[in-house]
Amino acid sequence: MRDYTKELPQHTEKYVGEHDLFLEIYAGANIRDDAGNRPPLLFVHGAYTGSWMWSKYIPHYVNAGWTCYVMNLRSHYRSRVLDMSVITFEDYLHDIREIIAECGTPPVLIGFSMGGILGQKLAETAELAGLVLIDSSLSKEVHELMPYQDIIPAVPGLIVPAPARKELASIDESAEDIAFQRKYLSMESAKAFSAFSFHFGAAGISVDSRRIACPGLVIHAVNSEEDDRRGRVNAGYFAAEYKGLWNTTHTGLLVGQRYLEPAETVLNWLAAKLL
Repeated sequence: MRDYTKELPQHTEKYVGEHDLFLEIYAGANIRDDAGNRPPLLFVHGAYTGSWMWSKYIPHYVNAGWTCYVMNLRSHYRSRVLDMSVITFEDYLHDIREIIAECGTPPVLIGFSMGGILGQKLAETAELAGLVLIDSSLSKEVHELMPYQDIIPAVPGLIVPAPARKELASIDESAEDIAFQRKYLSMESAKAFSAFSFHFGAAGISVDSRRIACPGLVIHAVNSEEDDRRGRVNAGYFAAEYKGLWNTTHTGLLVGQRYLEPAETVLNWLAAKLL
């Protein structure tokens, strides 16, 4: 099985804060005269995952001259292992604030899935240069405007086990892509899920978009007209640009065979908005 984490550029690794958050820092290559105008990029992973989930993306951003801070929330990937049954959504917000301080200047926060709703909530109070949401979990307000249909909420236990990913392939993920994820996927905090995930019966995280001043981009995996409408509503709520990618999957956007489409969408948006 090909392990994309082994092919990443040389970088700095460090542990941050009292919970030993594992942080990888990749310096942008071929920095040009606009280097002083470039904020760092802060990548925030989703549930069950870690910095490894961005391993296909990072070389493209480094080669384009962007410095990347790729974090791991507490008890994820190579961060120190803690009692996952007591970790909360607010704990994860605290973790991101710690890494923002490491950036030294307001970053562009790029959040996937759970990392997206964490980024939305953080953007109410933190100074960010930009906010990119890749198939993000929805805020309470957006869900009220465009609710999921036919949800049968699951009741989490003390923790949520990692997805088994028993399928051999998906519409945009090869067997190798799924095997790569299966190697690293880990359990997740039930308390965090119970705060934001409507599939786990959550009331949702309220986000006041009026308090978010930075430019935004919303990317959604789309497989139906309803998916596309929901993505557009989410982007509209944040006055953000929108890109719906048809016939893609949630995890496929990051590690699937078409990962370059969302990765380049973000790169083009960065160049247009921040350079």
